Amino acid sequence: MDDDFLDELRLPATPGSRHALMVASLLHLMSHYTVNSAAGQARDGGPCVRLASVIERHLHALARLPDADPVLRATCEQLSAQWAALVDSGLPAPVPKRPLLARILRPVARKTEAGAAPAFVG
Repeated sequence: MDDDFLDELRLPATPGSRHALMVASLLHLMSHYTVNSAAGQARDGGPCVRLASVIERHLHALARLPDADPVLRATCEQLSAQWAALVDSGLPAPVPKRPLLARILRPVARKTEAGAAPAFVG
């Protein structure tokens, strides 16, 4: 984190204050996720995958802090795995690719008269 930002908050640049700042930002993100999910404000009406991904990354970062309390690290590690599963389940399914030969040899559409259905050349 940026030390200048901590100076603006008038917090000492101690590991504890950095951890508190990360937890505070995480709680802020989680509350936005809850509000957005409840209101259905995500693009497709479901939960926001992008915001869930940011939450998961914050949890992962907190779980990897060597000087954090062991209970905080263990809790963040468990929650990170749960949020990662939520992110994975919310991602759209990948579009299957057709084999290269099928894409090369596919029929080519050409336009005929305006308004007419396109004819295919084989």
